[in-house]
Amino acid sequence: MEFEGKPHIIVDIGGGSTELILGDGRKARSLSSTKVGAVRLSELFVEHDPITKREFSKMSAYVRGMMERPVDDLRSRLEPGEKPQLIGTSGTIESLLKVATCEALGACPTSLHGYELTLDQLKELVHRFSKLTYDERCKMAGMSERRAEIILSGAVVLLQVMELLNIDSLKACERSLREGMIVDWMLKYGLIEDRLKYQGSVRERNVLHLAQRYQVNIESAERIANLSLKIFDQTKDLLHHWGDEERELLWSAAILHNTGHFVSHSAHHKHSYYLIRNAGLLGYSNTEIELIANIARYHRKGPTKKKHESYGALNKANRKKVDQLSAILKLAVGLDRREIGAIADLQCNYHAPAKSLILHLKPHLPEDDCSLELWSLDYKKPSFEGEFKVTLTAQLDL
Repeated sequence: MEFEGKPHIIVDIGGGSTELILGDGRKARSLSSTKVGAVRLSELFVEHDPITKREFSKMSAYVRGMMERPVDDLRSRLEPGEKPQLIGTSGTIESLLKVATCEALGACPTSLHGYELTLDQLKELVHRFSKLTYDERCKMAGMSERRAEIILSGAVVLLQVMELLNIDSLKACERSLREGMIVDWMLKYGLIEDRLKYQGSVRERNVLHLAQRYQVNIESAERIANLSLKIFDQTKDLLHHWGDEERELLWSAAILHNTGHFVSHSAHHKHSYYLIRNAGLLGYSNTEIELIANIARYHRKGPTKKKHESYGALNKANRKKVDQLSAILKLAVGLDRREIGAIADLQCNYHAPAKSLILHLKPHLPEDDCSLELWSLDYKKPSFEGEFKVTLTAQLDL
């Protein structure tokens, strides 16, 4: 997960202990390990099935007393005005997220990375767990038999931590200790040079790796990504107000838009959506992966439609992102129609009174009239014109 220099609190609830970390991606400000874990608490306090009110009250009070000191130490290391994001890792928290998400969506997602659990959701889960027997908890969607035995104890720990921190939501991260050990091993043997550089490039490397796995023409994909970003940058604050996050989503979709060719040329844009959506891209949240997959899916053919299940499931703001970023991607795809780099550069000139955008195109070869690229651009531009309410024309500057 990208920290972007901002403070994050990581909570890891294990069987015997709970770890709290405060960091900003550069250094750890606070590190603590407290002997409060899901298995340990179950052995100490739970004798009946379901748990009695007395057992539950004693366990909750014990956890709060044990966690107050490490939480106070962590909070003392926050700068005034800082509002950290809470990140949860490992089995107990993943199980809580899975139960909540399976119930909310009506089906269990393939990945929990980036999903959120609110304090209200957690309180409701704790209340329900405390009333259910082990067998009843086992029957809950997303619950394993092994986890059902200790899930209440783990949930109580997380509840007390969130209340003590005064944080009302937690975001899931599917990577934790074992991945960190692998990174340390790679550092030790010189396979990577810098831990933070490695962290910062996780997204880019995984996108390129996925493109290679599905035999994408990388040179063409990178040209299309470059053209997409030029259009994005040169029309920013003129036609749109998207930022760095959306720019990165556009780049990723541009690199991966043709992955569907690996399955079939026919309807390959739909195959691209499926492959991207289920590839398990590291460094991206589930919502971001959904956006990348949708932007890639609409790089060709008709406009976005609410009746399409994947697009219709997005909220209004995210649908707007897909609408506009896919329209930019369509133009860039058209400009590399022959996949030979015919267009070496472009310049966008926007005329506000006339609401017109002129694309000044520089050919790679002076003698190339780029007729196929100009035809393809003309064919694909209606989506862009409709989204940004402009008239688009292209001019080849020889």
